[in-house]
Amino acid sequence: MKKIQRALISVYDKTDLLDIANVLAQHGVEILSTGGTARHLRDAGIDIIDVSDYTGFPEMLEGRVKTLHPKIHGGLLAEWDNTEHSAQAEAHGINAIDMVICNLYPFEATVAKPDVTLPEAIENIDIGGPTMIRAAAKNYRHVAVLTDASQYPQIIADLEANDCCLSEEQRFELAKAAFAHTAHYDTAIATYLTDDDSPLIRGVRGVDKAEDSEANEFANNLTLHFKKERTLRYGENPHQRAAFYRTETTPGPSAAWANQRSGQPLSFNNLLDLEAALEIVKDFQTPACAIIKHNNPCGLATADNLKDAFTNALECDRTSAFGSIVGLNRKVTIQTANTIREAAQAGVKIDAIIAPSYTDKALRALSRVKRRPILEAGSLSDAGPVLQVRNITGGVLVQDPDVHELNADALEVATQRAPTDPEIESLLFAWKACKHVKSNCILLANGTQSVGIGAGQMSRVDAAIIAIRKAGEKAKGAVLASDAYFPFPDGVEIAGEAGISAIIQPGGSVNDAPVIETADAYGIAMVLTGVRHFRH
Repeated sequence: MKKIQRALISVYDKTDLLDIANVLAQHGVEILSTGGTARHLRDAGIDIIDVSDYTGFPEMLEGRVKTLHPKIHGGLLAEWDNTEHSAQAEAHGINAIDMVICNLYPFEATVAKPDVTLPEAIENIDIGGPTMIRAAAKNYRHVAVLTDASQYPQIIADLEANDCCLSEEQRFELAKAAFAHTAHYDTAIATYLTDDDSPLIRGVRGVDKAEDSEANEFANNLTLHFKKERTLRYGENPHQRAAFYRTETTPGPSAAWANQRSGQPLSFNNLLDLEAALEIVKDFQTPACAIIKHNNPCGLATADNLKDAFTNALECDRTSAFGSIVGLNRKVTIQTANTIREAAQAGVKIDAIIAPSYTDKALRALSRVKRRPILEAGSLSDAGPVLQVRNITGGVLVQDPDVHELNADALEVATQRAPTDPEIESLLFAWKACKHVKSNCILLANGTQSVGIGAGQMSRVDAAIIAIRKAGEKAKGAVLASDAYFPFPDGVEIAGEAGISAIIQPGGSVNDAPVIETADAYGIAMVLTGVRHFRH
């Protein structure tokens, strides 16, 4: 056990700092401190020694140099059971520092501001803090280092129980956390300074992203850092262990950062489906509802109001909606909440709901199902494109999000008959909807309401068969969206037999000519987009 006799405290985030500082003071620990931390401790009646008085050297360069001094770093790095270290320390008047409590300037919060400037970002790069943390962590056999307020309660309990002593095992655990803390901090800085959107790239190099191809290249080195939010009960299946990690700061409205207003803790599958639900409804400007099962929509609709969007989405496939996740892109009012409750009373089990916000009445109504999670994602107007990262064994894949926008003017009419204006509106809705369905995908729509979805099939004709079977009589007069081209005419033949009126697809198959001829034979209007929407 190592007794704490001298501690250096220098923190930006002062949450619960007085709790541990008071315990140290009560045990007669000499406390060194700087700047705002020193004032905070003094104001609370805690005796401290200013680092400048301890070193005999003033703070300088507008506070950039405070703790960078041999009396500080010698006290942190000396191995006191090494006779040569001890002799050198004694010769230079260096005393042991047994504990460091330090957290860093809020670099990530600073650069998350939309109007942050490069000088402001640079000034929030902490130098003395990481240096002290790394020195203390390296010398964990002699020094304890705390970098987060969440560590204070356990350390306080250990100090109280052990006459202000900490074990080497405890100091080692603190050192591991400290190195993870500084690694994440350095990663955030490196990521910001090499990001194409940072002021360094835009301002110093003067890059025009639209014209400079190098600005659109991905970084040569990618470091990802996520903080554990909690352990989950299990993964996709009960025999799989799982945990939930997320970024240190929010990238915008997302399932990972949504505020859970009621219900039981989220499961692994809940989080995946909530993400899918929110990402779909983000894509639509008008009131929209997505009903998700196993990461695929089993119903999707837009309408003049949220209540009708939910009703229309549900009508696509009420059977598959049992045990579903509902995503909505507007504030949920009591009218929408009551419609959801009526569906549940009629036998549609809804496992979770995510929306930007809820009225108080709507939240109370939906929360009557105590176990059902209700999540509030915040304004979707704050949503922006975020790079997509997917794991493969031994690596990750990174890509731009699929945010391609299509309007009527960009459609190429391939058939003898052009689609009508109502068909064009429905085709554009179906096209946007199908990109959120696992490939191969065929999606049928009537107006801005899905009526049949064939998802994740190994052949496109099977996806068409499933979508048409699910739609039933509603297939007649509906439009069809295919996320990739038809390799053969068989899918179009099935659509024609079912009474599909119009088709939207990328085109580009070597068999485009017979596919288009088949559409003409059935009087189907077919438009080509030149863009594919695979989703694996």
